[in-house]
Amino acid sequence: MALEDLPTGTSGTDRLGLLLARHGGITNLRIRDALGVNGLTSRQGIVLMNLASAGQMSQQALLEALEVDPSVLVAILNELERAGLVERRRDPADRRRHIVEITPAGRTATTVAEDAIAAVERDLFADLDDEQVAQLRRLLSRVRTSPNDPACTEA
Repeated sequence: MALEDLPTGTSGTDRLGLLLARHGGITNLRIRDALGVNGLTSRQGIVLMNLASAGQMSQQALLEALEVDPSVLVAILNELERAGLVERRRDPADRRRHIVEITPAGRTATTVAEDAIAAVERDLFADLDDEQVAQLRRLLSRVRTSPNDPACTEA
């Protein structure tokens, strides 16, 4: 018997944290599959989406926007740069800073990834109206989690 087949109140399945973990796990797998269309990890997809919206930004600004450990960001950028999806260069105004910019191939990969994620979201939230989706977003933004949590170890 699968966890979702158990009646509410059985073995702790009425616990909100367990319910959120189950839905989060399923959502995580679907998003990973969607990003896998381009061979991207979730974090790589997030970096590309940030750069697609910003155009270019300093590596420090990207670090602050993503709230990740600097070594994690460097590893992600190294992988994206090797794949030709981003470019890093020294800032001519301050040689200590690196500017990160998405490439045309990175923009294409981002568009494909965003379309795949949108399809997953349409399926996941098909039974919710726009106001319910907005309410869910507001509520989830108040759940106390952090990208710096030790559980977030995916590179």
